[in-house]
Amino acid sequence: MAAFEFHALDAGGKAQRGVLEGDTAKSIREQLRERGWTPTEVQLLDAGKQPPKSPSESTPTASGGMPLMHLFQRGMGRGELSVFTRQFATLVNAGLPLDEVLSVLAEQSERGATQRMVLAVRAKMLEGQSLSQALAQFPNTFDGLYCASIKAGEQSGQLHSVLDRLALYCESSAGVTQKVLLALIYPVLLLLVCCGVVAGLLSYVVPQLLGMFNQIGGELPLATRGLLALSSAVSQYGKLILLALIAAIIIFLILLREPAFRAAWHALLLRLPIIGALLRAGETARFARTLAIASSASVPVLEAMRLSEEVVSLLPLKAAIKDATAKVREGQSLANSLRSTKQFPELLTRLVGSGERSGRLENMLQHGADLLERRVQNHLTSLLALLEPGMILLMGGIVLAIVLAILQPIFMMNSLINSGVN
Repeated sequence: MAAFEFHALDAGGKAQRGVLEGDTAKSIREQLRERGWTPTEVQLLDAGKQPPKSPSESTPTASGGMPLMHLFQRGMGRGELSVFTRQFATLVNAGLPLDEVLSVLAEQSERGATQRMVLAVRAKMLEGQSLSQALAQFPNTFDGLYCASIKAGEQSGQLHSVLDRLALYCESSAGVTQKVLLALIYPVLLLLVCCGVVAGLLSYVVPQLLGMFNQIGGELPLATRGLLALSSAVSQYGKLILLALIAAIIIFLILLREPAFRAAWHALLLRLPIIGALLRAGETARFARTLAIASSASVPVLEAMRLSEEVVSLLPLKAAIKDATAKVREGQSLANSLRSTKQFPELLTRLVGSGERSGRLENMLQHGADLLERRVQNHLTSLLALLEPGMILLMGGIVLAIVLAILQPIFMMNSLINSGVN
């Protein structure tokens, strides 16, 4: 059976859509009519076709299939993927057949796109493809590591064990991302408030006092003159400054598409005093955990290195992994290959060396990833603990400087008035 996406009208005339399984589009229409619904469109979910390039080409028909990659371009987020993988592992451990497992997962999916994707995977398996082959048709959700691990689990008969490890991996990755995002919410909001307060003072408060300042005899204080100049620039050229800032960001993003510029930028980030160490530790922790997952799934070491390279985003580290892979292919040990690149923390290379000598490389890689992730979290916690009061002090200092620059001529005017009266 294949999976079909349908659009129909129920007995009340309300539009309905979903996914059903059947041999032909005609059988799907019959199922809908048995429910009392009127089918309007029935489309085969076909993962083998490419997305249409124009709106006219993307119009679905009853006889043709809508390209599956067009429907699932976004894929699952990390949180949803971790829940999906955990449910998958639990059902497989319960001894259910894979087609039944996928049916249950589709029923439990809250998003329609996820449900259609799971049913399409099930349909491909019923057509004779393996689970890894069916999942590989959705690279936006199931990356190379995921599919390679599933394939190794299928070949070794340890699919349940592989799914358990993948679930732990996805949960760990999603948890770290969530912690970082939650930790950054307060500083980002504080920065936005600070920028808004300063922009409001310079755009509205200071210009209203400008006329009063011009009537004061004598030369204005230096701080007040600087504030007036800044306020005048913001009032007159604020839009241009904003457009220039947006243009600079766009140009920077365009330049990041160039490998040479991106490599230089990543190298600069890695050389920064605090940020560089955090990025290096986080990237190497992701590399080590991915390599451990691939090794536990009986993936060959060279293929595991290639898969681990895909999860690393910084180009200098990618190049280092490629160099290390070449040296491992030549016969060197993994620890010496990683150490020779001088891009990986000594903690990780020592643990890898111990794992190779003791035959517990997988455990040492997992342990190294745990230690590096804990180091990143501790450093982030300390950094954010200093950043929050620092931003409050900075905001208070900026507002205080503006207020003092405004009050100085007022005090001077009061002194002139008091001296005139006397």
